[in-house]
Amino acid sequence: MLDSEGLLSDDDRWVNAQRIEASGGMAIQGRMRTREDDMDVDRRTFATSFLIGAATVIAAPKVRAQATPAPRRANNVVLVHGLFADGSSWSEVIPILQARGLNVTSVQNPLTTLEEAVAACRKVLDRQEGPAVLAGHSFSGMIVTEAGVHPNVSALVYVAARAPDAGEDYASLAARFPTPPASAGIVYDGDEGRLTEEAFLRDFAGDLPAAKARALFAVQQPFRKPLLAGRTSQAAWRSRPSFYAVSTEDRTINPDLQRFMASRMHARTVEIRSSHVSLISHPREIAAIILDASGR
Repeated sequence: MLDSEGLLSDDDRWVNAQRIEASGGMAIQGRMRTREDDMDVDRRTFATSFLIGAATVIAAPKVRAQATPAPRRANNVVLVHGLFADGSSWSEVIPILQARGLNVTSVQNPLTTLEEAVAACRKVLDRQEGPAVLAGHSFSGMIVTEAGVHPNVSALVYVAARAPDAGEDYASLAARFPTPPASAGIVYDGDEGRLTEEAFLRDFAGDLPAAKARALFAVQQPFRKPLLAGRTSQAAWRSRPSFYAVSTEDRTINPDLQRFMASRMHARTVEIRSSHVSLISHPREIAAIILDASGR
């Protein structure tokens, strides 16, 4: 998208850079590459490779630390589930957090409208005594982004989650990236949407044992169409320390879209080789990032 001066926005530069990198190509001022260009590229490639190699030795693998301020120490954690699930989707993570002395509450998201979902989350946040980490999976990143400005919230954790800016049309943002396979598996009964069993097992919970995935499918909570039309009026990640767990094998939210949102919010980012449901298939890794966000 062009700005008022006819220049690409920062967001579009990021997307275009990812496309060029993925294709192995290189754009040079809109003209044909020459031998001199190739020599310049070789020199730049050598220098870049040297710097990247040095950074790899120093940096922890699969963790990108960005300019995230240190969070306040919190004794409370509030968890929010996304589409095609209910509050029990956090059941593998909760015992790990409780064993570390944290008070944990999993919100039962009504999945009706964004306003009603945010209201349900705020009621739980109101009950917290002292600072609380607010963590959301998948669609509930919308709720975290809106409700995260609550005064009790000390830090935000996004688990393969949506992270729009205030007033942003998430569908338009997602359209900049390839459509994930799970989208084709959504079916409607009137205004209620759900995933087919095939899409649930393959594209939503693809790294879980089949028996466990089928049990989760059986308790899938349908969502209402109006829920998807909501837009956030706040962007809590602009004022709260933020953390993001990217699912690299995700077939429900494009992993590159996840990386873009994490980078834009300057989140401390962890990449996990997981399907969309990393909170179930990799609960210890997800618990670790929540513990980090709690200041422990």
